[in-house]
Amino acid sequence: MSELKGARAPRGRWTAPAIAALKRRGEPIAVATAYDFPTARLADEAGVEVLLVGDSLGTVVLGYESTLPVTMADMLHHVKAVVRARPAALVVADMPFMSYQASVEEAVRNAGRFVQEGGADAIKLEGGERVAPAVRRIVEIGIPVMGHLGLTPQSLLAFGGYKVQGKGEGEAERLIGEARLLEQCGCFSMVLEGIPAGLGEAVTRAVGIPTIGIGAGVACDGQVLVSHDLLGLTQGRVPKFVRRYADLAGTMREAFARYVADVKARRFPADEESY
Repeated sequence: MSELKGARAPRGRWTAPAIAALKRRGEPIAVATAYDFPTARLADEAGVEVLLVGDSLGTVVLGYESTLPVTMADMLHHVKAVVRARPAALVVADMPFMSYQASVEEAVRNAGRFVQEGGADAIKLEGGERVAPAVRRIVEIGIPVMGHLGLTPQSLLAFGGYKVQGKGEGEAERLIGEARLLEQCGCFSMVLEGIPAGLGEAVTRAVGIPTIGIGAGVACDGQVLVSHDLLGLTQGRVPKFVRRYADLAGTMREAFARYVADVKARRFPADEESY
């Protein structure tokens, strides 16, 4: 039973203000990505407070080399699947590349689609000063916004790859300033990705809203991992910050191999599996 200590009794729906309040109580926040109905249901039953329907689905579900090809149609399809699980967790929809960069009006329209069509509870977008006007307007119309600073994957081409951000003193000061700006614009929380642990701690102390780390150190108010990474479903090399909690790829591979062997040997279906 010790493995299930983190599981929680049934609870009411999580809201953005309730998630923000966890920081004030000093309670760490568990966030995981989900892209489909069964994953959302299982993660929610385990006690995850926030389910992020990340544009990372582009690489771990759709087979793209980056998140850049992911579209609004892709995201809405998966957000709807997660929402159908009726999770108690807060469902956050990731705004894909070019769904909010062109104009504030387009950002507001697409954020509204995630809530109105997809059933999401909040949205997430990447960037600091450059997206501040969009964040402010989306919050004004009543949609909770989660920010995202540091290594922002949609800026992959500008960064020249997946590289740790905020290493220099100037970069660190800029990131702290942008974190404060996002808080002023009304974000209820923010993801900090791929930054030194010391900077993750500094940002967490500098703002009054929860910071959700992914490769940003243990001092963040919460942590997020891509579900495929933590379940051991990701093929090939994974980032340093990933901890595998299972080897589902090995389990699935073995199950498929046993199935193929049973079909070839005519051991499946057996009499009890036939009409």
